[in-house]
Amino acid sequence: MIKYNIEDIDFNLKQRRKLSAWINTVVLEESHRTNMVNGLVLGDINFIFCSDEYLLKINKQFLNHDYYTDIITFDYSSDTLLSGDLFISVERVLENSKIYKTVFQEELRRVMIHGILHLMGYKDSTNEESKKMREAENGALSLFTSQF
Repeated sequence: MIKYNIEDIDFNLKQRRKLSAWINTVVLEESHRTNMVNGLVLGDINFIFCSDEYLLKINKQFLNHDYYTDIITFDYSSDTLLSGDLFISVERVLENSKIYKTVFQEELRRVMIHGILHLMGYKDSTNEESKKMREAENGALSLFTSQF
């Protein structure tokens, strides 16, 4: 089950049902693409939308990183059951949308699916991993645009 939570900011997440259907479809298609026998199943996915300062505290406390970021994903998945907490800084996403000259809602979807892809095993530590992650993000975003 996908849940959406707002922490310390004034924010209204639009199209929640559409986003949930899209995320489910991305997970299902990834199962087919990678020929998983049992497929991936969504467990408890919690999106927590928050401020830069809120996410910075989490970054310091749990990862010992002293910098702003747009998302931190805590992965609780097991086998083919995807579960996790995805903390997203709305302020950072807004800033990134300006930097990359994209619409806020699209940048938000990119960050959301980025966290889901991490739960599905995608990494982004190396240039090659980042390239695969970006390709998967772009594919998922195209899916949203064409089907949702």
